[in-house]
Amino acid sequence: MKQVDLHVHSTYSDGTNTPSELIAIASSKNLSAIALTDHDTLDGIPDALKAAGNSEVELIPGVELSTNFNNTEVHIVGLFIDYTNNAINDYLKTQRESRINRNIAICERFCSIGINITYEQMLKLYPDAVITRAHFADYLVKNHYTGDRNEAFDRYLSPGKPCFVNRHKVDPSEAVSIIHQAGGVAVLAHPILYHLGKAQMNELINHVCCASIDGIEAIYSTYKPADEREIRKIAKEHNLLLSGGSDYHGANKPNIQLGTGLGHLFVPYEIKDALYERSLTFRQQPEKYRISDNRTHLLPTGSGDPAPVCGIPPGEVSCVHFLRPGRSFL
Repeated sequence: MKQVDLHVHSTYSDGTNTPSELIAIASSKNLSAIALTDHDTLDGIPDALKAAGNSEVELIPGVELSTNFNNTEVHIVGLFIDYTNNAINDYLKTQRESRINRNIAICERFCSIGINITYEQMLKLYPDAVITRAHFADYLVKNHYTGDRNEAFDRYLSPGKPCFVNRHKVDPSEAVSIIHQAGGVAVLAHPILYHLGKAQMNELINHVCCASIDGIEAIYSTYKPADEREIRKIAKEHNLLLSGGSDYHGANKPNIQLGTGLGHLFVPYEIKDALYERSLTFRQQPEKYRISDNRTHLLPTGSGDPAPVCGIPPGEVSCVHFLRPGRSFL
């Protein structure tokens, strides 16, 4: 049975493997496809596509967007993204500028407590990356300020700690809209990790469904069997497609392996197929959707009334064809 991994990070955000290394690892593990989903950047996609073109691994262009919902950071993964799309690239440019301002402020806070880190140093150390708090944690470990990354977050970088700086994040509905404009499918990433109560989880699910989200990450490295059952139940109740992935970061999450997570992860190829079918709705029939009030809607044939994408049974979206190994989803 063919296996995929739809949540993977590279050195272009906070992973430790280059895109070409990821393709090589995926090939060695006999994965049929991986999605490169770096945080708030598509910059690694060209390198990944080039490497995939010389392998049997399908490369799915993706991205993981950071959003805010009721003061909780919520991630939305976009899959089958047109990485040349102007709308999403303009959005990511704005997010990149927000990160730069946040990172400069983090450096200033470190200097104020006697740890001399400059933004110029960080750029030299991580020249191609979208610099995140994980990079600051890495710096602290390498320079012996902390023993490991967890200590770095616990002492300095988590909310409420001396060097934490918040940054502006959009509502999840805006992230869904941007992904749809770029021809992609939008997936609510690892909802169990938000540690929400039942009422809060229901509120989040209803909110993203009203924004016409397409899927939910039901298969994930750190999920317990009960967690996966819960998310699968939510997916069925709200007619959401399933997605899954390891959230591989290389050495930054050393216990998580590409494709297999903690050792038991398995995301079947058919899940990728269903998500790709949904992407064709946006990619091949652009006249049937529109963006309004940060929500994406399908216009059913013969009707002027919009219907939420997440309200359409997956079987009603026709598939034209699937790209074969070595080709990009563009």
